[in-house]
Amino acid sequence: MIVEKNKVVTVTYSLKVDNGETGPVPFEEVTEKYPFVFLFGFGGVLPGLEDAMKGKSAGEEFSVFLDFENAYGDYDESKKVIIPKSNFKEDGKKNKDLLRVGQVIPMQDDKGNQMRGEITKVDYRGVHMDFNSPLSGYDLYFEGKIVSIRDAEPVEIEHGHVHGPDGHQH
Repeated sequence: MIVEKNKVVTVTYSLKVDNGETGPVPFEEVTEKYPFVFLFGFGGVLPGLEDAMKGKSAGEEFSVFLDFENAYGDYDESKKVIIPKSNFKEDGKKNKDLLRVGQVIPMQDDKGNQMRGEITKVDYRGVHMDFNSPLSGYDLYFEGKIVSIRDAEPVEIEHGHVHGPDGHQH
């Protein structure tokens, strides 16, 4: 079996990032104990990373360099916003546990698109958030291995993502 559309692919990898100043430095290590599992061909993985895996079999290794333009793009100052503190109230009360610098919060825009924002500051003007990917502006180096491949279940294809070993988990 090979990596192709409608296959559930399990991989391990190491990711190094390069900001152009210090050279590649380790960023993330995904091991067989907690591998990355995804549905191939549904946009859940960077296209260049998928290209590096396509056609490979279980046990084969892959490596790929993605410049920032083909990864998460350049850092975009317009993705930094200030949101009123009142938007973070629960039951009419301020949720102080939620409003911590460094906290990453799942949110959605006015069109219903899901996004994640990191709180960078809280002051009298509101909650300062950055919606850039933490990998924006970085060149990426992936080295990995295909651990396993299986046919996706029809419901996984219908939903566009992998379901866990115990079935539907969302």
